[in-house]
Amino acid sequence: MNFKNQVILITGGAAGIGKSTAQAFNKLGGTVVIWDLNEEAGNALVKEFGNGLFQKVDVTNYEEVGESIQKIIEAYGKIDVLINNAGITMDKTLKNMDPATWQKVIDVNLTGVFNCTQQVVPFMLEVQKGVILNASSVVGLYGNFGQTNYVATKAGVIGMTKTWARELGRKGIRVNAVAPGFIATEMVQLMPEKIIEQMVSKTPLARMGKPEDIANAYTFLASENASFITGTVLSVDGGVIS
Repeated sequence: MNFKNQVILITGGAAGIGKSTAQAFNKLGGTVVIWDLNEEAGNALVKEFGNGLFQKVDVTNYEEVGESIQKIIEAYGKIDVLINNAGITMDKTLKNMDPATWQKVIDVNLTGVFNCTQQVVPFMLEVQKGVILNASSVVGLYGNFGQTNYVATKAGVIGMTKTWARELGRKGIRVNAVAPGFIATEMVQLMPEKIIEQMVSKTPLARMGKPEDIANAYTFLASENASFITGTVLSVDGGVIS
């Protein structure tokens, strides 16, 4: 669990689970590159670390992603770990979901993961080593009311994870997904108390997860302790789908 001399790229890394993940890798000695649209939060986090890099990147923009990756390579010479954490929700029932709402979530949560991974992988192939970790969700495994677009992306991420694990395994690159359950991020904590109570009631461990719980899963899967794990989906959900 030592990431000294490793470069970890985390999309959506300025807040919530992404922020906790960035902090976890930093504490374990890694050089963290944070991608986010929130410049203030991203720069503050890098300042807190005293090293690493923040880049304002829209993961839906293929060219912008490629240019930003090139700058990382120029600065550090490599990317050891990619964590595709960036994601959004725009919830509506099927009846009320307009095409624009559908497409926006697909663009960020699914196409964004493709854009980042497809352009990072060539640099991992050069050294025959690397780790790719994708943010799915328990709802990608069992569905959820009012989240047709979000569920579709998180199920799609699982499919891509398993495909890439098969394609890249012989090249020394491991690919896994993490499926968080109900996690007490800043966004969730702003929800009505009644909704939060419902989330807790569905969780056998009788609490919401912490962002650190997901960060710990990412650091484990990125480490040599997980060197024989690829193509898997690790549910970190307090038993929701047990």
